Parts: sequence; C-alpha cells; structure tokens
Amino acid sequence: MTTFTYETIRSEMTGDGVRTICLNRPHAMNAMNRRLIDDVSLALDDANRDPQTRAIIFTGEGRAFCAGDDRHEHVHPETEEEARELVDAIQRATVAIVFGAKPVIGAINGWAVGGGFEWAINCDFPIWAESARGFFPEVSLNLFVTGAVTSILPALVGPLKAREMLFLGQRYSAEELREVGVAWKVVPDDSLLAEAGAVAAQLASLPPLSTRAMKRVLNQATAGGLHQALQLETEATVAGFLDPETTRLLKDF
Repeated sequence: MTTFTYETIRSEMTGDGVRTICLNRPHAMNAMNRRLIDDVSLALDDANRDPQTRAIIFTGEGRAFCAGDDRHEHVHPETEEEARELVDAIQRATVAIVFGAKPVIGAINGWAVGGGFEWAINCDFPIWAESARGFFPEVSLNLFVTGAVTSILPALVGPLKAREMLFLGQRYSAEELREVGVAWKVVPDDSLLAEAGAVAAQLASLPPLSTRAMKRVLNQATAGGLHQALQLETEATVAGFLDPETTRLLKDF
C-alpha cells in the first residue's frame, strides 16, 4: 500500500482504491495557513498519481471542514510578488481538485468558510453534514474569492443567487445549499463519512479509464471559463492583498 505523509494532512487508504485526504489542524478548525495550502496541492497531486487510488474522499478533522484563512498565522503580503505567489499557491489547490484525474468526494463537516467553501464547491460529489455551514466573507474583507468559484458557482446556482452569496456573505445551512445545488447530498452528521465512503467505493469500482475520461471531458467542456476565472480571480485577489485597508479588516474579522 502506498502511503504519503504531510505536516497538516492525514492521507490514508480506507478501502479498495479509496484514499481519504483529511485536513488535520483541528485546533485551528483546519484554517488555511501556508503549509496547509501547499499540502492540499501535494496530497491531491500524489493521490492522482498513485495507481492504487481510484477515488478520493476530501474532509476535515474535528469541528470544521475548513474555517478559511488562519488569522493567527496570516502573513500579509507586502509586495505584488509575494501576493501573487500566495494566490498562485491557493489556485494550485483548486487545479488539483478540479482537474485531477480521480473523482473527489467532499465530506463537508462543520464550517466551510472562504477558501474552505471554495474547496467544498470544487469537489465532484460534495456531501454535507446536516450541521455544516458555509459562507464567503471575502468582499467584506476587501478581498476576492478564488477557486474558480466565479465560474463554478453561477453555473450551479444561477447568476442572481451567486451574486447574493458572493457579495453579501450570508451564512447558509447545508440544506439551503442542497436546495440551490451547491451540496449534492445532506446526511446526518454521524453518517457523513460512511456515506462518503459508500459513494467513493462505488466510484472506485467503476472502470478507471471511463471514470477518468468522464471527469476530464466534463471539465474540459468548461475549461476555458474555469481557467479564465482563475486568472481574473488571481488579479483581483492580488490587488486586494496590496490595499492597506485589507490588513485592517482582516485583523478585525
């Protein structure tokens, strides 16, 4: 069995062809520091290259899937080069989830905030626990979303609902997200991993050639829009990082 080790992620095979990638900073509600951002890309890339892995479960340890940016460890970029390097790292994680060869089942527990909400939306089969919640605080912080959600979210919920979610930063329950198409399924909290495991096992049992082809073709049909969204989001987020007002708002959040 192939094993991989990361500082902020637990990655393990949990069944025939099923790999679980678990964000493992529960003391910080799996908030995103730079190490976690890089580890997500590494873990997904490793899983996609691993011949034994045929489906991926993506979840978080403890009370949250991912509570967004870690305010305690946030190092605000001081130059455009630093800002761009950070945002490029964030976008690499989305590329690994969305354009990786293997299907990704999201097991979304607790809070999914900002970048964590983006990762939940990036999953191919997002399953949410009943108590889970999600929202985007970026605009209120003088920042911008990443993760190609400016393309993915309107396709899921329609342009008007996407504007509401992205501009106003309202908090949504798992059931509300299911109703608008962001959550694929909502299950009791204590059934989340079992349901994700069952779906992952079903996907892992399918012929890998056709499974990977289906994900590739579905994504390639909209790849131009996704790549353009990633590029435009990067420019807007870099500009936000370089505005001094952003630092003040982040500290007060």
